[in-house]
Amino acid sequence: MEAFLVTFGAVAVAEIGDRTQLLALMLAACYRKPWPILACIVAATLVNHLAAGVIGILLADWLTPRLLDTVVAVSLAVMAGWTLIPDKDGDRPDCSARNVFLATAVIFFMTEIGDKTQIVTTTLAAGFNSLIGVVAGSTLGLLAADAPVVFLGNKLTRRLPLKTIRYVAAATFAVLAVVFGVKAWMG
Repeated sequence: MEAFLVTFGAVAVAEIGDRTQLLALMLAACYRKPWPILACIVAATLVNHLAAGVIGILLADWLTPRLLDTVVAVSLAVMAGWTLIPDKDGDRPDCSARNVFLATAVIFFMTEIGDKTQIVTTTLAAGFNSLIGVVAGSTLGLLAADAPVVFLGNKLTRRLPLKTIRYVAAATFAVLAVVFGVKAWMG
């Protein structure tokens, strides 16, 4: 349960203002079909984060606990810094696609590759050695941040203080980095 809760919280906070959340906003504005968009976000994220979690679990089996916790701590510290850098609005999706689900799933899946939430999923899966808890937490955390955007769109984004949220996300990653760092060096 700890793996799920930590991952859910970290991903939900990290996703706010992230490029995939901006993409979700663009897709909602483009297609105006929230349920298919939300369904494909869940599908694309589940596949993407499952692969990331498997990689994390495989890495965990090859590393000593101390080295693994050190790698997780350093990765989370880097994520804290990366979170402070705002994402830029990417290319607009092609709204002419007839299959909203397929077009959105492919675009979302590709955008999620190498994204902060995917890296956090890999890192926490390795740190907690809990594939199901971490993948469930990361997928639901991403959904918790993106679903309101899909349904509320522009009204929501105008009212969120994204700079403050980035600072909270960075602080969350920094605290997790310290926790794993202490775990690595205290045994």
